[in-house]
Amino acid sequence: MHADEVSTDAVLVRRLLAAQYPIWAELPIDRVPSSGTDNALYRLGDDMVVRLPRIDLAVDGAVREQTWLPRLAPLLPVEAPVLLGTGKPAEGYPWSWAIYRWLEGANPGAGDIADHDLLASDLAELVLAFRRIELAGPATGRGVPLAARDDPTRVALAELQGTIDTKGPTSAWERALRVPAWSGSPVWIHGDLLPGNLLLRGGRLTGVIDFGCVGMGDPACDLIPAWGLLPGASRDVFRAEIGADDATWERGRGWALSIGLIALPYYLETNPAFAAVARHLVSEVVTELSTE
Repeated sequence: MHADEVSTDAVLVRRLLAAQYPIWAELPIDRVPSSGTDNALYRLGDDMVVRLPRIDLAVDGAVREQTWLPRLAPLLPVEAPVLLGTGKPAEGYPWSWAIYRWLEGANPGAGDIADHDLLASDLAELVLAFRRIELAGPATGRGVPLAARDDPTRVALAELQGTIDTKGPTSAWERALRVPAWSGSPVWIHGDLLPGNLLLRGGRLTGVIDFGCVGMGDPACDLIPAWGLLPGASRDVFRAEIGADDATWERGRGWALSIGLIALPYYLETNPAFAAVARHLVSEVVTELSTE
């Protein structure tokens, strides 16, 4: 997926384990199919997973997750990964890596959500739980003013000429930029509540993973699932339970649009599943605005 991606395989994982966690080195190791972009995942036995950054830009997120996850997880209403161990660079692999408890569940996809209103309520509960956390924490790049994302979003719009109709997305993005920036105190946000980071069992939200963007900033960023997962009526349920005012909702829509636009040209050929998520975000934002 990335020009500077480091190659990994089960053989490498077994060598790393043999040298640093020999108690687990003989367990079965299987690569986990995933639309994730930053980390390679390997199932270890029945109840663990090894997570290795693919690129240098993912390393800081891995460290952020390992630092804050143990403190944040007990404060959330759903399961979060449990860190079992961290590994050192070795065997030609250049970065630290980690072992987590495996979380059961499936990423939500079209057609497998029985009750969107229930999911909207579950998502709202998760977002509000993050906001209630009183720990002092670091800022996150996912909590910055939308203006800070203008340049890469404009570049993506130019790259998407001929792939999608960019008139609607351009208008939507310019609208988002006119919304006043967040003026309140920063709050905790997950920062990356895309379908691939959410786990469902029995149609209910039971887990959240990938805390690499977690930190404090504008709460609007965690409204992304409104356009990533919820149809119109359930989107209203989510907004009502979150209590989002007009400006926060508009900024959340801008975040969903920007993330979709930037991801789509980059992953169009290399990660079709993630590109489909990106395309959906853009389409939902433009469609919603066209009906207002």
